[in-house]
Amino acid sequence: MSHSGRADALLADLPRAGRGRLKVFLGAAPGVGKTYAMLQAAHTQLRQGVTVLAGVVETHGRAETQALLNGLPQQPMLRSEYRGVQLDEMDLDGLLAAKPKLVLVDELAHSNAPGSRHAKRWQDVQELLAAGIDVYTTVNVQHLESLNDQVRGITGVQVRETLPDWIVQEAYELLLIDLPPRELLERLREGKVYVPEQARAAIDAFFSQTNLNALRELAMQTAAVYVDDELDKGYRQQGQSAPALRGRLLVGIDGDMHAERLVRHASRVAERRHLPWSLVHVDNGTVRDEQSRLRLQSAQQLAERLGGEVVLLRAGEVAKTLIQHASERRASLLLVGQSRLTWRRRLFGGGLAARLLRDSHGLEINVLDNEQSPAPTVSRSEHTLVWFDYGLALIATVLASALAWGVSSVLALPNISLVFLAAVLLVAVRSSLGPSLACAALSFLAYDFLFIPPNFSLSIQREEDVLTLLFFLLMAALTGKLASRQRRQLQALRDTQQETTELLDLSRKLTAATDRKAVVNAAGQHLSAWKELDVCLLNRNGNGGWDVETGGPLQFSEAERAAADWAWAHDQPAGKGTGTLPMGRWWWWPISAEEGPLALLGVCPKEGQQLSGQRRRLLMALSQPLAQALARARLAQDLEAARLHGETEQLRSALLASVSHDLRTPLTTMRGSIDTLLALGEAIPLADRRELLEGTRDEAERLDRYIQNLLDMTRLGHGALKLARDWVSPADIAGSALNRLRAVLAPLQVQVDVPPQLPLLHVHAALIEQALVNVLENAARFSPPHGHLQLTAGADEAELWFAVSDQGPGIPEEDRARIFDMFYTAARGDRGGQGTGLGLAICQGMVGAHGGRIAVGEGIGGQGTCITLYLPLPEQPGLENEESERED
Repeated sequence: MSHSGRADALLADLPRAGRGRLKVFLGAAPGVGKTYAMLQAAHTQLRQGVTVLAGVVETHGRAETQALLNGLPQQPMLRSEYRGVQLDEMDLDGLLAAKPKLVLVDELAHSNAPGSRHAKRWQDVQELLAAGIDVYTTVNVQHLESLNDQVRGITGVQVRETLPDWIVQEAYELLLIDLPPRELLERLREGKVYVPEQARAAIDAFFSQTNLNALRELAMQTAAVYVDDELDKGYRQQGQSAPALRGRLLVGIDGDMHAERLVRHASRVAERRHLPWSLVHVDNGTVRDEQSRLRLQSAQQLAERLGGEVVLLRAGEVAKTLIQHASERRASLLLVGQSRLTWRRRLFGGGLAARLLRDSHGLEINVLDNEQSPAPTVSRSEHTLVWFDYGLALIATVLASALAWGVSSVLALPNISLVFLAAVLLVAVRSSLGPSLACAALSFLAYDFLFIPPNFSLSIQREEDVLTLLFFLLMAALTGKLASRQRRQLQALRDTQQETTELLDLSRKLTAATDRKAVVNAAGQHLSAWKELDVCLLNRNGNGGWDVETGGPLQFSEAERAAADWAWAHDQPAGKGTGTLPMGRWWWWPISAEEGPLALLGVCPKEGQQLSGQRRRLLMALSQPLAQALARARLAQDLEAARLHGETEQLRSALLASVSHDLRTPLTTMRGSIDTLLALGEAIPLADRRELLEGTRDEAERLDRYIQNLLDMTRLGHGALKLARDWVSPADIAGSALNRLRAVLAPLQVQVDVPPQLPLLHVHAALIEQALVNVLENAARFSPPHGHLQLTAGADEAELWFAVSDQGPGIPEEDRARIFDMFYTAARGDRGGQGTGLGLAICQGMVGAHGGRIAVGEGIGGQGTCITLYLPLPEQPGLENEESERED
């Protein structure tokens, strides 16, 4: 055995992180002592210092059980009223709030009162376990879902309250509480189980010794399966080889009334043989009534509850498809129900089981005999549909006979049969196999009566005509069968194509969506085409409520809102058609990724409509690409935020580092000028004093620009200063930057080419202006006296740019890729020897925060430097908005 297999077995024995453990006290029938044993075990835990709380314990008036219960802390029951009856139920929220180490929950299969959060008590237990609370519980074997049919066959009683078998099989510990039937019957007669009147009724109806022995055997078998699993797990934990996989069980079902019984039997067989199992339904295109579709859907849901896999196949031949699927899945056992042998099945090779036995090789075929049951009632509309199809066969035969009679004088006798074959094909294509065979038989009789000598008689004189008629009947039957099969397959292909088209259409729309809003709009547009359903997508808002992102506005009741909250919190479906808060009209399905729910899909059938199983499965399939698209949109948002954070962090670091030089330099100059004025005073000539004061003023203005830049960018880096984007004209940004630098630019010949008709920018205007000011000031400092400086602007489809060109010393081409690094200074480059090389790094941070970029090239006439700021150009606002803004 591999080390990984042993590790998996050891990990499987450990409790899942943060999840409680379940201990089940299993019994064959009420009264064997399950509750008493559970309370005794709880007292043992209490003496060991474990916090124990009794959630719900049914004593049924037994004094010794009540005495044990009185010695334990109890959670008060939650009282509710339903149709005038007071009902006491377990207070799930109270237990979750108290959060004890151990909770006692009696009668695990109990159905909760209508309006409760969960339909079944075992679902409450699952929520307690998920909260990290251990649970002791009791259950009788007749409540296991897979045994429902067997229990009814043994006792004659249909048990209504059931629970999935996997609840018991996944328990951390299972304890079988056994009592011989004779002792249990004695306890019943003594009134220790029920009151005397109920005891006598129970003995007569359920608690016979034969029934108790049978139930006792079922309980022991269930416990044996659990023990076998534990034994197998123990061997694997020791590193020994586990038993080899013994194949897979496939159960093939149809939409008949025995489908659920077959599913339960398959679950028990798979459990006893330790086989994984799958429910397989082959859709051959047969038109089914609503009742048959509901039975099929119910059987599929039952298989999912019992731990089976549900597989839907589409093909024409059911037997061949089942055998092929069994081969692909390496199944060893195929279980089917017995088919009713109609005359058509006898004619074409028997029922499904007979064809499986004939065609399968090395595959075990089990056939479950069907119970005697009343024939299904057929509604008037179905009768009408059937008689219409057979009426179509009769009309087609009459018309074919008339046409053949009309052309009989022109065509030879063998060619006349083609007219009848055409009629058979027409009926087969428009209806089903039965009417097509009826049309073939009627055509056979009409052909014989009208055209085979002697005419107008069913007698045949020539032997070769007998062969002709038989051949005609065979060809008519075969062509009718083939045409009917092709029609069913065509319908199946249409259904498959529709589902595939739905998936491809939604995937194509989601692929083009770049953010969450676009993804939600694409999904809403796609799902709105389903006219029989109301569909919405919800998302949590900051206040813990719900925002309807698409499909709204909608109003939800408190029950529906509670179901949505539960589905989001537990990442499981809830609402209508589920076992959790099913009283509302909406079915909630969480759209989840690895990190949890991303959205909540709500579906509500419109008045007079219903949510079919096919629609439900299609919605579940569509939720996968939707979840991927939402996760992709979230990832893109996170990456954009990370990029912006990186840019602003780099900018903040650069600005903070500039304090060491770019702020100290003007302060030093100002201090020196002031010290000189204070020390020499009137001794300094008036012109020199004025020059010192003007230098101090210029350095103060320079310092003011640096401080403003530092404060804005530092707040941006910490997230305190957001990008307050607004629509602004490029000409306004350029004009404001030039106005701020008019003193610096005064000695130069400045040429400005910024067309007023340029598209608007959606930016933080102050930051872009500051970036442009930095570039202009940098160019002015390195331009020769009375040199030329150009500021130009332009735009293409995607970007708008500002270009600043000078006649300075320029930047070597090999240094242009490095000038945006912090603290880099070229000898003849951007800042020469006068700075720390932070100017362009700061500008790059400003522009980069808007998703833009900076490029460096040659200046005027190939001399100097040209620095170009590129900014993304968004879609322009509407003309109506512009006009309204101008009017304002």
